[in-house]
Amino acid sequence: MKGYGLLALVIAGLDCQAALADTVFVTLEKDNAVAVIDGDQGKLQRTIPVGKKPRGIALSPDRKFLYVAVGGENAIKKISTDTLAVVASLSTAHEPKTFALAPDGSRLYASDDAADQLTVLDTASGATLKSIGVGKEAEGVSVSPDGRWIVVTSEFDELAQWLDAGTLELAHASPVEGRPRASRFSDDGKQLWVTSESSGQLTVIDSDTKAVLKTLSFEVPNAAPGTAKPVGIRIDAAGRFGYVALGRANQVAVVDAKTLDVVAYLPVGQRAWHLEFSPDQQRLYVANGLSGDLTMIDLATRGTLGTLALGQTPWGVAVAP
Repeated sequence: MKGYGLLALVIAGLDCQAALADTVFVTLEKDNAVAVIDGDQGKLQRTIPVGKKPRGIALSPDRKFLYVAVGGENAIKKISTDTLAVVASLSTAHEPKTFALAPDGSRLYASDDAADQLTVLDTASGATLKSIGVGKEAEGVSVSPDGRWIVVTSEFDELAQWLDAGTLELAHASPVEGRPRASRFSDDGKQLWVTSESSGQLTVIDSDTKAVLKTLSFEVPNAAPGTAKPVGIRIDAAGRFGYVALGRANQVAVVDAKTLDVVAYLPVGQRAWHLEFSPDQQRLYVANGLSGDLTMIDLATRGTLGTLALGQTPWGVAVAP
């Protein structure tokens, strides 16, 4: 693996091919753009203008399209990963922030914290299939690997709401204290992990019983009390470790996925927001909102490979092989 050293690159309109090995896409909320990075080389390739206030980002299962929530335009932009051009704009009723795709890529589920609803979109036609009322300040969205469950967190009501993907009806609500933000299923679908901003906690829920298995707090060394504001979550495919971005604590927590104990803290940039694995899960890419950069971590050594300057307010991360 190549060592990157400390990288500090200025955004430039560089010519490059769209499809690179280990291509990292990062939304830049205040630059109204998406940064395109060669993860193998640790280099910024170019930026794509996408519209005002892009945040949530995800790749289609076939990696042919990149979806970006563009809040200022009340839309989810659909971008070809071959050409890096916007090929469609899926309209939402209000400002979208976060969303999740069905495992087959046919549907997109976008939260709306202003209207307290979840919008279900057909990704092929862009049609709205249904708008579903959910708890106040709807935030994070995740879909179980088998496609059965859609989970929407409600910050105000402090709930993780389980919707049946077949009926698009609310089936269960799990109480989660402390303004729950993001959620993530383990790859085997047996657990749901939910981060809470104000309480600084991670809640792990059994997907079958909907019972809370454990609630973890984060005691970050050398960080001021109350600065751990967990948001983004990733759990490796082997079910060994989970990684939680801790916001203003400027750290990523490493959680043993078997014991559900914190085993390490990894220093990153300022206000670690969201994060994503490289396709081989040997690296972790962390978007740092306040320092305007991306931290690249070697997961074998848990050491920092480098820091790449991107622009204003990096928010979401997606990675393509």
